[in-house]
Amino acid sequence: QVQLVESGGGLVQPGGSLRLSCAASANIFSFNVVGWYRQAPGKERDFVARITSGGVPNYADSVRGRFTIYRDITKNTVNLQMNSLEPEDTAVYYCNGLKVGIDLWGEGTPVTVSP
Repeated sequence: QVQLVESGGGLVQPGGSLRLSCAASANIFSFNVVGWYRQAPGKERDFVARITSGGVPNYADSVRGRFTIYRDITKNTVNLQMNSLEPEDTAVYYCNGLKVGIDLWGEGTPVTVSP
């Protein structure tokens, strides 16, 4: 069974950067869409960014211009470059892979933005 594993989370100061990676146990590019979502304490899981198998990205308004989603073919990952981080970006970040009959989630990686 295919699994998604997130990595790259951690503690960063406001204005800092982090890069999250989503790796798959099989070909991650077999998914029609790979996305990143986040869930802050006490809140629902929200959409952050996604990228299609054709390489078309889409972003939530709250992160557009600060975050970049991209594919690394050599490493079989979908990455989320996060710049100009704000305390409001603090959350557990989850990777999601979608294709016909499959809606797959990773276990998440925590991101804390704090002085």
